[in-house]
Amino acid sequence: MEELIQLDKDLMIFLNNLGSVTWDSFWLFMTEKFYQIPLYLVLLYFFYKYFGVKGTIITLITVALLITASDQISVLFKNVLVMRPRPCRAEGVAEFLRTIEVNCGRFGYFSGHATSSMALAFFTGLTLQKHLKYIFPFMVIWALIVSYSRIYLGVHYPLDVITGLATGIILGFGAFKLHTFLVKKYG
Repeated sequence: MEELIQLDKDLMIFLNNLGSVTWDSFWLFMTEKFYQIPLYLVLLYFFYKYFGVKGTIITLITVALLITASDQISVLFKNVLVMRPRPCRAEGVAEFLRTIEVNCGRFGYFSGHATSSMALAFFTGLTLQKHLKYIFPFMVIWALIVSYSRIYLGVHYPLDVITGLATGIILGFGAFKLHTFLVKKYG
């Protein structure tokens, strides 16, 4: 386990230091949930187009449950179960990072950004893929970019992100199954 943690720290320092001032604004943009609103609105339009009013209401409820679950699970692990300091606060790591994010936070295992973005990517990708050919790979790439932004900005280790991505996949798949059931029954 010690070797894995050291590898995580070394990989964090390496990946984080690949950044440059030229790219800082892009990665800050990608990590900010507020700037993702246009994407969410486009997705909402597609849900309305393909599932109608009832299906869109079911979608909104499913997404609300999905995001709440992904957020609360990552908060539980961060602040109660694991309590691993973020790299931007960790002695022996922080001094070697390009920390871009102003708000570092206290604990980081595991990334809520990675969890919620991949959960949304899997849910929307699976739900809309029969209507939109490239939506699934597009959404997964988007989630990977959002997730990498957390390493770039110096606030999450690679293992924080990988765990968040895996958790997001599970939650997103579950939300897809729930949505499919609800739309068949009530949509």
